[in-house]
Amino acid sequence: MSTVTDQLNLAPEHTHTNCCPAELMEFVIKRGEGQLAANGCVVVNTGERSGRSPKDKFLVEHPDSRENIDWGKVNQPITEAQFDTALEIATKYINAQDDVFVFEGFTGADINHRLGVKVVTTLAWHSLFAQTLFIKPGSKSDAGDGSWNHDWTVINAGCHKLTKEEQEALGHNGETYIAQSLERKTVIILGTEYAGEMKKGLFYAMNYDMPDAGVFPMHCSANIAKGNSNNVALFFGLSGTGKTTLSADENRALIGDDEHGWGPSGIFNFEGGCYAKVIGLTREKEPQIWDAIRFGSVLENTIVNPETRVPDYDDTSITQNTRVTYPVDFIPGAQIPSVGTHPSNVLFLTADAFGVLPPVSKLTPEQAMYYFINGYTSKIAGTEAGVTEPQPNFSPCFGGPFMPRRPAEYAQMLSDRIKEHNADVWLLNTGWSGGPAGEGGQRFSLSYTRAMVSAILDGVLENRETIEHPVFGLHMPTSVPGVPDEILNPRNIWTDKDAYDAQCAKLAKLFRENDAKYDLPDAIRSGGPKS
Repeated sequence: MSTVTDQLNLAPEHTHTNCCPAELMEFVIKRGEGQLAANGCVVVNTGERSGRSPKDKFLVEHPDSRENIDWGKVNQPITEAQFDTALEIATKYINAQDDVFVFEGFTGADINHRLGVKVVTTLAWHSLFAQTLFIKPGSKSDAGDGSWNHDWTVINAGCHKLTKEEQEALGHNGETYIAQSLERKTVIILGTEYAGEMKKGLFYAMNYDMPDAGVFPMHCSANIAKGNSNNVALFFGLSGTGKTTLSADENRALIGDDEHGWGPSGIFNFEGGCYAKVIGLTREKEPQIWDAIRFGSVLENTIVNPETRVPDYDDTSITQNTRVTYPVDFIPGAQIPSVGTHPSNVLFLTADAFGVLPPVSKLTPEQAMYYFINGYTSKIAGTEAGVTEPQPNFSPCFGGPFMPRRPAEYAQMLSDRIKEHNADVWLLNTGWSGGPAGEGGQRFSLSYTRAMVSAILDGVLENRETIEHPVFGLHMPTSVPGVPDEILNPRNIWTDKDAYDAQCAKLAKLFRENDAKYDLPDAIRSGGPKS
């Protein structure tokens, strides 16, 4: 069987390993891969793909892991032979380049539960992306002794689009192909320059490897109260629901913005950086993210004024999925190394495109399991190829595209930890109210959402009076400091109450159709809509 080491020709004369940010940024500018913005970051364009390509992602079906995988539209099987073909195509392309960039580091801030990764790229900015997102040996985020071990490899030949002959050899119709092997611990990327594929490939690896080590892998952000190490919060949610925004709080220390593990000692960040959406970004709304965009960060698909070189965060002419990546220690007061104790509050974030769900509600244990397994939100324009407007979306565990194992396995791990550590669970709708998206509905005010989060984390809502939603059974607080009482019950905001009731019934039906896919105990199923 061929291996990465056999095929990659990483000769010293054309291989640049763990370059410092200044060196990589110099390569980016010299090679014409991007431009320098006035705030000091490099601005790059990811080409035709400005989001993930889930339909082009495949996993090797292997006897050692076959029974552990939730096969289907997310986990699409390929053979060992197809993987070898993809590996041959990728390494042939990389070996023909004058310059190859290598990052060697880690995923996992807990030294007892981390994977050593090697990321091989042909673009300097891809290597800078990896350096900002993952943990570099000897950096502030490295809690170890600076040594490095090699577990996983990412081979990013994304600049090479598959030819018709190569597509035929792979049995695939399309220029993009992402292949992953759990046994060979390798991710291969072809035909897309979107850097998020590297990040999600390694998240996928952690999501498979960590449960066997007694760690619950989570698609969530996390922060901790300054001065109170026991006040840790988790924010679950898919892209665009507010994980990064809500966890970047100047009154709390950021642990991480996207991917974490919950192990025997508490939680820890899988990454060493943040990957934040910047659409509509302002210093007033998100000062920490604004100030983190500086020398050493990478800004994707954002238009820059040609004269002033100032980024225009309101310009979505390339994509709505404009993003920036930066090391987590660019956030003032961040928790470094990125570890914390067991969380006391778990928040599920959903961007409800129907405008039906309340902005905040406290969940019973049964509801917590139900909403985690269903993972309802809306796909936000630009986060995936072909998504141009918000669409209702059920994604198990609030991270279905990145979860190789069955949802019930992850859900049981969450349930066990919530019970053991007596954590409260909440559902926050950061989406629309007053109507559906695009039909008169407006997104909830960020200031109101922040006030709700603060009330939860400060313990204000723990024993606050609630009323029960008539259809979804959610327990809605009747008052939250700093938030108008009338918006806490979503029906109040709709001018046409009958239209709200109709939308409510429609969404409830979609929930029931989705939960029918799972073999749920009656107790968990009871946490869903009443009709």
